[in-house]
Amino acid sequence: MVVSVKIESAMVMAAGIGKRMRPLTATRPKPLVRVAGKALIDHSLDRIEAAGIGHVVVNVHYLADALEAHLAAQKRGFTIAVSDERKQLLETGGGMVKALPLLTGDPILIVNSDNIWTDGPQDSIANLARHWDDAKMDALLLLIRQASATGHGGKGDFHMDPTGLLSRRKPGRIAPFVYTGIQLVSRRLLVDAPDGAFSTNILWDRAIAAGRLYGLSHMGQWFDVGTPAAIAPTEAALGEV
Repeated sequence: MVVSVKIESAMVMAAGIGKRMRPLTATRPKPLVRVAGKALIDHSLDRIEAAGIGHVVVNVHYLADALEAHLAAQKRGFTIAVSDERKQLLETGGGMVKALPLLTGDPILIVNSDNIWTDGPQDSIANLARHWDDAKMDALLLLIRQASATGHGGKGDFHMDPTGLLSRRKPGRIAPFVYTGIQLVSRRLLVDAPDGAFSTNILWDRAIAAGRLYGLSHMGQWFDVGTPAAIAPTEAALGEV
């Protein structure tokens, strides 16, 4: 019998400056850019709430006051705490380390605020929880096939073997899977992490070397909403869902 792990808390990564989203981010932080009738971050918060997660931490940096005011006005089925990075932007890895004392439980859901997804046959967050294996995983990444990564222009991020074990794209090559910005992370991943600002890639590479970075293929739609040009196609596609 498959038993789902209970996810007690989630972190939404929302501290970025949003350079690629200019000029829309000249007066607002990227998580507050509106897509399909609501702020980008609210799409993520809707999914987290639907998954029944009880506590959410959001990190803030650029135009932090506006984002904090937006969060304070939320009426949600979870509590919200803010991890304040006003003094120093810590990147994805450093942001997780700073927020860790505010987060409860293990593993923790980590979600980027600049992507939107729809569920396939199963709820995506619940599916991650069902596939979590604490004995062999330090992180479980939700991935989507390159051909289905709407709005994403890269060459792919990972190869995935039949067991879900991940390896990096080779230089100059194309990899079949793209990281969606959604992952389950064990507190183990952050043990002996670097100080200050650093990328989660450092932690992932360490987990790959230990054979403890796994992936799960996303069966729904996924939209990389990183630029103004990505908004209209995303809204059109969501209107057809």
